[in-house]
Amino acid sequence: MHTPDITLSTTDYDRLDALLCAPGIDAAGSATLRQELERAILVEPQQLPADVVSMNSTARFRFADGKTSTLTLVYPKDANQSGSKVSILAPVGSALLGLRVGDTINWPLPGGDMSTITVEEVVYQPEREGAYHR
Repeated sequence: MHTPDITLSTTDYDRLDALLCAPGIDAAGSATLRQELERAILVEPQQLPADVVSMNSTARFRFADGKTSTLTLVYPKDANQSGSKVSILAPVGSALLGLRVGDTINWPLPGGDMSTITVEEVVYQPEREGAYHR
């Protein structure tokens, strides 16, 4: 499967780069995130397309089996146990970052199997609401 291009705001990129340099960061999650950052197309926050999953965005996506889910992509300190807010360092978090509506990616399942997900909607995106420095 082709890996879709990802687009990040320079603000998200800078903050995530700093996060990866912080002590005590999970090595496995940080390696995956670093790979994503290295392949990202960077734009100013004001130029970020409205259908891109950025940090603190809420996205609805569909699994290969047709089920849908909605998650908010957050920094590790803001993740919650209910599963509605997922850390950028979780496999799904770094997978969703920078995707656009309509993009499909491979999704790692617990236990090591793979599935695919397709982004259906960016329900909320801070940049779209004018929150460029959240």
